[in-house]
Amino acid sequence: MNDSSYLASIWGQALDILEKEIVKPIFNTWIKSTIPLSVSDTVFELGTPTQLSKDWIETRYLAKIQTAVQYVSKRPLEVRFIILDMPEQSASEAAATKEDLAQPPLDVVSTPTVRAPENKQQYSRAIAPAVDDAPCILNPKYIFETFVIGNSNRFAHAASLAVAEVPAKVYNPLFLYGGVGLGKTHLMHAIGHRIRQHHPDVKVLYISSEKFTNELINSIRDGNPESFRQKYRNIDVLLVDDIQFLSKKEHTQEEFFHTFNTLHEANKQIIISSDRPPREIPTLEDRLRSRFEWGLITDIQAPDLETRIAILRKKAIIENLDVPNDVMVFIASRIDNNIRELEGALIRVMAYASLTNRSIDLDLATEALKDIFPHGKPKRITIDSIKDIVAAYFKIKLDDLSAKKRTRNITYPRQIAMYLSREMTDSSLPKIGEEFGGRDHTTVIHAHDKISRERSDDHKMQQTIIELIRRIESS
Repeated sequence: MNDSSYLASIWGQALDILEKEIVKPIFNTWIKSTIPLSVSDTVFELGTPTQLSKDWIETRYLAKIQTAVQYVSKRPLEVRFIILDMPEQSASEAAATKEDLAQPPLDVVSTPTVRAPENKQQYSRAIAPAVDDAPCILNPKYIFETFVIGNSNRFAHAASLAVAEVPAKVYNPLFLYGGVGLGKTHLMHAIGHRIRQHHPDVKVLYISSEKFTNELINSIRDGNPESFRQKYRNIDVLLVDDIQFLSKKEHTQEEFFHTFNTLHEANKQIIISSDRPPREIPTLEDRLRSRFEWGLITDIQAPDLETRIAILRKKAIIENLDVPNDVMVFIASRIDNNIRELEGALIRVMAYASLTNRSIDLDLATEALKDIFPHGKPKRITIDSIKDIVAAYFKIKLDDLSAKKRTRNITYPRQIAMYLSREMTDSSLPKIGEEFGGRDHTTVIHAHDKISRERSDDHKMQQTIIELIRRIESS
């Protein structure tokens, strides 16, 4: 059964199928380089050169590979990967390996047009000299898993994830911009963490533009600018936060221009953040502005109410805290443009509850945040108020939401009203069911799950829910 020609035939035909289904860079780098080892009645073994490649393929493409192998062999074979005992690579072979770090499929967004100079070198895998005097310090809390995705940041998140998975293969440079406290720094650190996780030999450096400027000044003062250049031009991934502070600093812009060119020509990844797009940064040299526009520019907007509530919910989970929905709605409806302030308000409520030995509720939140929100206790959201808004929005009678009618024009608004009652109040499932004509709590669960799924898949439904939340909160 281990006949080499039979083994090669199965894998060769499977590769023909996979080549049509997987984007070329990934196919050439990760899939084509695997080696068929053996086949039995139940198992088809493939060899991969490293643990990294084994993990990468198993996580992302095992199902596709197994389907292709089973189709060709006409047998229910299980595909398994074995790490090969490879001889030590030469420097040139190591460089070639990293050269082919490949881009993942990016299904969540359409791929933007990327403008870049021609004749770029391939991404080199040569390990950069250590930057011992300035280690890259990344915030352990700023990872992709703790980043809350919403309409305001979905594109920026997708682009950041693509860059993190395969540095210097998709968007280079990546330019993130948006107001203070909207998540730019979180994404920058998340990119750094993910690159280190998947490519531990890659040298990553995160720095603020202010520190870049100060180190340049110090190197000139000490008469050793060459050490500064060696530090910044011998890395694989450079993340520069708040690039707008380079404006009006001509000498710093000059140095950054040459640093950018050196890294980009070597096909190293550059990620930049700013509070505004390149064209709006005052006194930024045109040559720098044009280079920032070579890759992908993406913005982060202020989060909508739904996303703000999700951010607070995520924070509460991380802190292992039970925070009522109406408290989160109260905070989220009053802080609408700064995630740091949003989380800070929740932390203040948490601290106040701990110091006063009380449970978190709307009364406590109002007391804790009275200096921030000096307008008194907010109106409590009730199931009745939600039903009023939903009935008016869909132009149906209020009684219809509690009636036994099962027509589409009634059941659809009723399910939405149940969903909102679950999300925006602390009423129990039986209580919600009772308010909608004495329905069972399982009906409420079904409605909540159904609307949750539709929100993820249907943009129109998403906009409907956001508008209803806005009306309910402002009523």
